[in-house]
Amino acid sequence: MSHSSSNSTSSHGSVKSYVTGLLLSLVLTVIPFAVVMSGALSIATTVVVIAVTAVLQILVQLVMFMHMNTKADEGWNVMSFVFTLTILVLVVGGSLWIMQHLHLNMMIG
Repeated sequence: MSHSSSNSTSSHGSVKSYVTGLLLSLVLTVIPFAVVMSGALSIATTVVVIAVTAVLQILVQLVMFMHMNTKADEGWNVMSFVFTLTILVLVVGGSLWIMQHLHLNMMIG
């Protein structure tokens, strides 16, 4: 009855991929920490470095640890992730837009 050919290694990463993901995560954590603690860059550049490394950190986590890829059999994972990101951008962007307009339209004093 057990004719299923489930390959347990196809859905999980190897030790090498986990160690690579860990090292990339550590590097992407240390970079913004060092930039902020050194104070060598301007505030705008520091914010850009933090934002870029945060996005890269998210991608490393998704690919290396959550095994998010674009294979046909896992297309639903990617599609649901894109839908989640779309809703998140709409909610956060809309909230920031509303707060900005409220701030501009408030009567001060």
